[in-house]
Amino acid sequence: MNYKNIIIAVLIVVVGAFIISYMFSNQNSASGNEGVEEKEKITVYKSMNCGCCGNYVSYLKKKGFEVEVINVDNTSEIKNQEGVPSDMSSCHTSLIAGYFVEGHVPVEAINKILEEKPDIKGIALPEMPSASPGMPSAKQGPFQIFSVSEDGSTNEFMSI
Repeated sequence: MNYKNIIIAVLIVVVGAFIISYMFSNQNSASGNEGVEEKEKITVYKSMNCGCCGNYVSYLKKKGFEVEVINVDNTSEIKNQEGVPSDMSSCHTSLIAGYFVEGHVPVEAINKILEEKPDIKGIALPEMPSASPGMPSAKQGPFQIFSVSEDGSTNEFMSI
């Protein structure tokens, strides 16, 4: 084998390794965690005794988020601080990338806010709808997720 053939063989190996590496790195975006880059950190403020909030935390972890849990006696302080309207309130409040996420919001809506970075305070799924992430029972209809503007007004963000 001459010098030229050795160089060609090395180039084939290097290019092949690069292609394989590229293919595996792109598989992460097809894992159901679209929009979540490098395990985005979300902080969940919840009551220590709330089972559905614990289920929601587990849901977020399964979807690839790094979750920090802060147990509080009363979540109204964080809701007031972040500007969550009372009619959008739920059992727990999460913070991610400068936004609040109120209630049992599906990951698709969280990913959308992270991808689009809209000029809003946050998103909310009011109350505690059946079959929303962390909640038991059968789904009763589409989940209406709302955006909350800086002035406190709300609009439909998405329906899932």
